[in-house]
Amino acid sequence: MSKRIQLANTGGSEVLEWVDVEPAAPAAGEVRIANKAVGLNFIDIYFRTGLYPAPAMPTGLGTEGAGIVDAVGEGVTHVKVGDRVAYAQGPLGAYAELHTLPASKVVKLPDFIDFDTAAASMLKGLTVQYLLRQTYELKGGETILFHAAAGGVGSIACQWAKALGVKLIGTVSSQEKADLAMANGAWATINYTEENVVERVRELTNGEMCDVVYDSVGKDTWEMSLDCLKPRSLMVSFGNSSGPVDGVNIGILNQKGALFVTRPSLNGYADTRERLEMMCDEFFAMIESGKIKIDVANRYPLQDAGKAQDALQSRKTTGSTILLP
Repeated sequence: MSKRIQLANTGGSEVLEWVDVEPAAPAAGEVRIANKAVGLNFIDIYFRTGLYPAPAMPTGLGTEGAGIVDAVGEGVTHVKVGDRVAYAQGPLGAYAELHTLPASKVVKLPDFIDFDTAAASMLKGLTVQYLLRQTYELKGGETILFHAAAGGVGSIACQWAKALGVKLIGTVSSQEKADLAMANGAWATINYTEENVVERVRELTNGEMCDVVYDSVGKDTWEMSLDCLKPRSLMVSFGNSSGPVDGVNIGILNQKGALFVTRPSLNGYADTRERLEMMCDEFFAMIESGKIKIDVANRYPLQDAGKAQDALQSRKTTGSTILLP
């Protein structure tokens, strides 16, 4: 037997249960990982609350972790028992001591990345990779707006944007978070609790506005984000921390300057093992170069996943949070 976090109903963090389970043996094309660290992400809360429906109930939770290959199924050749690995996709169930998932979603960890760093950064780092390098391939010289710039994804985005020569304006909710975003390489910050974001963007850019807005907040910031864009530029909506964007008349994109909008996801970009490996190679190289440093700011025992989610949801955290089996 092994332990995992499980839920039988959607709701608040109180629905999370710490239970005994019989670990699944890997089928053909699968691996089983003995987790050493597990990543905490906002998408986990979306599944817990039912914003994103789980395939079945009861269900495990989480898609990101790092550990050691415990068993392999038939046909798996790129990893073997004992390998140090990490993953950011796959079936729900990473909040567990043992997790079985498709081998195609698992990558070997280079020696210079430890388990805590990997679990804290795989999903967030690959998200930043597709946002800055694929959804819109930033080349340097652009000005972008990035919401939640002091969070796990935002902290990596600030560093990567600076390395690319991009002016990142980050929105934050406190001076402490503004200081953190600036230390990570943001060009400027806007405290949305005290400042008008659109007016401040206009001041910072001398009226030119932004080439791209990256918005993980959703409903509360949708129209404000559109107002921060140059004509014919791109709105990237990649999260729903305030709720989903819905009921939108697509004509608003014309009214606000013939704008473009996209709603990407990691699964939409890392859809083959080859693409996943390419994205990981670039992200790992940024860590090895020192251009990106991962702030593992919060650690919780795995059985306290509910407390960790509450802290993340209430925006009390900065950097990345991991759960330790």
